[in-house]
Amino acid sequence: MSTNTPARNTKVMNRFDLTSRLVAKLKHEEAVVGGIGNTNFDLWAAGHRPQNFYMLGSMGLAFPIALGVALAQPKRRVFALEGDGSLLMQMGCLSTIATQAPKNLTMIVMDNGVYQITGAQPTPAAAVADIVAIAQGSGLANSAWAADEEDFERLVDQSLTSTVPTLIAVRIDDKPGTGQTRRDPVQIRERFMLGLGVRQAL
Repeated sequence: MSTNTPARNTKVMNRFDLTSRLVAKLKHEEAVVGGIGNTNFDLWAAGHRPQNFYMLGSMGLAFPIALGVALAQPKRRVFALEGDGSLLMQMGCLSTIATQAPKNLTMIVMDNGVYQITGAQPTPAAAVADIVAIAQGSGLANSAWAADEEDFERLVDQSLTSTVPTLIAVRIDDKPGTGQTRRDPVQIRERFMLGLGVRQAL
């Protein structure tokens, strides 16, 4: 992609900082689905909540899972955090989400152009593709690059009252995730179901 595209004119930010800014805005038990690896490590560290779901070992499924939650609970705002490498594994979900058009879903793509957790190998799209342009071409018209931290917060605020699905892409550095998600799939699932009010505590 050209160095003059919006993606290359945005500030390189930090994933943990952005995740912390997002979590600070969640006041109404919004659901958050964190993609695998560093994305959910930072979500865990930024603010562990019963409404957080932490992906383990399944690349590219944060957006599809969040779509299911958004459709099942249309009155709840749902956020999904995904890395660019993981999104490449499941790019077709963008057109599915555009077709279903859940107004309560916000997708955040953390783009550092590498498969960071496996050794920072460059993604195939790193130098040639624009994630926002791909999302818009898939039917997600309300998609934008965040220019800096303040712009990210503005876009998140707008998404909280949006009537169409929102995609926010951010350029991030290659710093490792903060903390470590407790890797217990059953515990993660049960806590999330309790947090969404679809399972009663014993």
